[in-house]
Amino acid sequence: MTTTERLVTERPERRTTAPRGRGASGARRSLAPGRNATMAGLLAPSIILLVAINAYPLVFAIGQSLHDGGITGAGDFVGLENYATALQDPAFWNAAWFTLIFTVASVGISWVIGMTFALVLRSDFPGRSMFRVLLLLPWVVPVVVATTSWNFLLATPSSPIPTLFRTLGFGDVQFLADPTWAMVTVIVFKIWGSFPFMMLMMNAALQSVDHSVEEAALIDGATWWQKLRHVILPIIARPIYISWVLAAIFTVNDFPTIYLLTGGGPVGATNTLVVFAYRLVFQDFRTGYGVAVAFLITIVIVAVSVFFFRRINRAAMAN
Repeated sequence: MTTTERLVTERPERRTTAPRGRGASGARRSLAPGRNATMAGLLAPSIILLVAINAYPLVFAIGQSLHDGGITGAGDFVGLENYATALQDPAFWNAAWFTLIFTVASVGISWVIGMTFALVLRSDFPGRSMFRVLLLLPWVVPVVVATTSWNFLLATPSSPIPTLFRTLGFGDVQFLADPTWAMVTVIVFKIWGSFPFMMLMMNAALQSVDHSVEEAALIDGATWWQKLRHVILPIIARPIYISWVLAAIFTVNDFPTIYLLTGGGPVGATNTLVVFAYRLVFQDFRTGYGVAVAFLITIVIVAVSVFFFRRINRAAMAN
């Protein structure tokens, strides 16, 4: 065996045996506890501050929900009576039913519209940038300005939209005075203000779809709908679920839209759980009952979030 052959055969053995023992991995393991302790020490003040800021209001609110007091006093301890009262109150269930309709319709339809516009904006056409800016306006305009404008357009029989409906032969439509039309109006308003958020989320998600995958589907003979359903949507499943979770949380907790547009009326037709809890606390001065309703809302939101996050994990494992 020549010297060159001996070096070639011996060098790999030296490379594999030399780093072992007290090598780089051993040094990293020895430094890991110190690094973790340092990171924990740096994070501890922020964690303690966040816990202190959030824990006290939470514990105080839980205590309020177990008493029958008002704004000025805690009142007597009643245990879970406020929660039982809520579950037996027809007004609570009416608000819960409309909250469900309001959330499902707003999130579902706004996602469909946002997804449609996101797909349209993938193609190159003249004026695409200006079109994108115009689509974002409903989301950018402050809620107070938007609700004031809609009230001007719809509130009275002499407003522009009811006048237009009478001119077209649809009769005297009272958009904010009729319970059914009021429900439709607030849902349409919420969709109008929410679809730009969905469009942005879906536009960002579509950027991760490789065009070669779409081209392969087209070569295999897939139609546009088959490509969307079996290729694009499975790839962006995680962003879709995340957008649904965020939009559902925003919609359930949406107080300004309902309060400024209809105030929960007429006759409580558009009363959501958030508006219902607000009225209990700040108008009826039933703080314990109102806080109990707020906690029931939180429980529902947590349950929905857990469900969708499981779907997100399944989508991640599938991809």
